[in-house]
Amino acid sequence: MAVNTPDVRATASDELGDEVRAADPPELKGWTRAAAWLGTVGLIYLLICAVSIMSRGFRALNEDAAHALFTFADHPLVALGVGVLVTVLIQSSSTTTAITVTAVGSGALTLPHAIPLLFGANIGTTVTSTIVALGFAKDPERFRRAFTAAGIGDWFNLLAVAIFLPIELLFHPLEKASRWLTNLLYGSGGSNIGGFDPIRTLTRPVVNGVSSATGHLNDTLGPLVMIIIGVLLIFLVVKYLGSLLQMLMIGRARELLQKAVGRNDAVAMVAGGGVTILTQSSTVTNTVLVPFVGAGALTPRQFYPITVGSGIGTTLTSVLAALAVEGEFAKIGLQAALVHVLFNVAAMLVIFVIPLLRPLPLSAAGAVANIATRHKWFAFVYIASLFVLLPVLIILIFGVF
Repeated sequence: MAVNTPDVRATASDELGDEVRAADPPELKGWTRAAAWLGTVGLIYLLICAVSIMSRGFRALNEDAAHALFTFADHPLVALGVGVLVTVLIQSSSTTTAITVTAVGSGALTLPHAIPLLFGANIGTTVTSTIVALGFAKDPERFRRAFTAAGIGDWFNLLAVAIFLPIELLFHPLEKASRWLTNLLYGSGGSNIGGFDPIRTLTRPVVNGVSSATGHLNDTLGPLVMIIIGVLLIFLVVKYLGSLLQMLMIGRARELLQKAVGRNDAVAMVAGGGVTILTQSSTVTNTVLVPFVGAGALTPRQFYPITVGSGIGTTLTSVLAALAVEGEFAKIGLQAALVHVLFNVAAMLVIFVIPLLRPLPLSAAGAVANIATRHKWFAFVYIASLFVLLPVLIILIFGVF
C-alpha cells in the first residue's frame, strides 16, 4: 500500500516563504509606487552628480596632493587589504568601486594601483550574507546549510583574487582587455562617449553650485571638501537607492530567483546578475536566499551560480560612475570600471566553468560550516579574521613595516 509522504523541501519553502514575505517592506501601490520610482530616478541623478562633484574636486587638487590621498595603493597587497576593509566598514562594494573608479578617472589614482582595490571590494561585500547565516545558530542543521551557502561567495572571491591578482601584476591581461574595450566604446577620435553629454549637462548646475559654495576656501581645502561631499553623497545615495529598490523589487526579485534555481546554472546565474542590477545590491540578492538554503528549500549547490551572477551584476554601479566622470582622465576611469566587470566575468569563466576548480568554493565553505556548526565560536573567529584581522595585518605588514 502506497504511503504519500509530504515533500519536506516544498514544506520548508512554503513555511519560510511566508515568514520572509511577512518581513518584507509593505507593498507600494498607486501614487506611492509612482513616487518611489521618481525617487529612484532622482537618486540615480544624485549619484551621477556626486561622482562629478568628487571628480572635479580631485582635478582641482594639485597633482602631488591628489596622489597623496592614495599613497597606500603603492603596494598592491595593501590596496587589496584596504579594499576589503573599507567595503566591510561601509557595507557597500558599490560605494568602494564608485569612489575608486572616480579617483582613476580624475587622475588621482593610477589604474594598476586601483585594480587591487577593486579586487578587495569583491571580497568585502560577502560579509553581510555570512553574518545573516548566524541567525540560524540555534539549529545546527539549518546553520550548517546557511553558513555553507554564505561562505561560497567568500571562497569564490578569495580563489578569484588568488588566481588573477598575481597574473594581473605580472602580465596585465585585464588592463589590456579593458583598454581594448574602452577604445571600442570611445572610438578612434573622440574623448567622450557622445550619447552621455546631455546627462552631464543636466548635472552641471548641481556640480557648479557645490563648486561655488566651496570656492571661498583655499586651493587645497576647497577641493578636499568637494571630494568629501562627493563621497558622502555616493554613500547615502547607494544606501537609500538600495532600500528604495528593495521596496519596489524585493517580492519580484525573490520570485525570479526561486523560479530560476530549478532550471539550470546559466539561468540561475543570469537571474542573480539581473536581480542585482535591479536592486543595485548583491547583498540583497544573496541575503534573500540564504534563509531559504538554511530552511532546506534550496541547496548550497543551487545557490552557487546565483551568488556568482550577483558578483557580475554589482559592477553596473562602477560603470555608471565612470560614465559620469569628466576631464582628460575620463577614458581611463571607464577602463577601470571595465576591469571590474572583466574580473568578475573572468572569475566566473575560470572557476565556475573549469571542472577542477568549480567544486573548491563549495567544498571550502562546507568544511568551514562543519567546524562552525560544532564550535559556534569558530564562526565569529572566521568572520573577524577574514574580513577584519587579515586585511589589517596585510596593511600593517606591507604598508607600515
